[in-house]
Amino acid sequence: MKYQCALFDLDGVLVDTAKYHYLAWKELADQLGFDFTLQHNERLKGVSRMASLDILLEIGQMQDRFTEAEKEKLASEKNDRYVAYIHKMDASELLDGALELLHELRQRGIQIALGSASKNAPLILDRTGISSYFDAIVDGNSVSKAKPDPEVFKLGADKLNVPYRACAVFEDSQAGLEAAKAAEMLAIGIGEAGNLTQADIVYRNLKEIEVDKYF
Repeated sequence: MKYQCALFDLDGVLVDTAKYHYLAWKELADQLGFDFTLQHNERLKGVSRMASLDILLEIGQMQDRFTEAEKEKLASEKNDRYVAYIHKMDASELLDGALELLHELRQRGIQIALGSASKNAPLILDRTGISSYFDAIVDGNSVSKAKPDPEVFKLGADKLNVPYRACAVFEDSQAGLEAAKAAEMLAIGIGEAGNLTQADIVYRNLKEIEVDKYF
């Protein structure tokens, strides 16, 4: 089947902002007095900011110590740290094959949408110079339900007036792949196959994508 629309997650698929999320969360954990490891960080991939904070506090066994207002403040502090990091980003931080794939899809007339939990997605697209490739952007400011709920991808398809089954999703997280499958879209995993068991097919990076196979 040939697909009419490509839906991309952002962090870990097009750009490597995962390291900045990790550093910002780790700094918050250090501030709260417990260790937060890269292994712990795997649980936060593709998850919304407040859900990520809940996981972090659970890891530190502090999930019942804060009011909702205090948790909002902690999440805001983490985001301030993260934004300070991504303000320094540029096109050199695009992942292997990202720019080439976006260009190829644009040349073929394929519609392109972003489906990301990040509330900072427009800033990242701007800093890395790829905003113009996207026909629709759905981010953490646009949705009320986090992945694995399919809302973010369905909204992207709806904005482009493309049937869900005609969409291919590029994701690096289990939650995101589950969201794609729940929307009855093709779920293409980017990363290590062992970590992406929900994918229909897995590639190590976007450079390996067989464009003719899907579009």
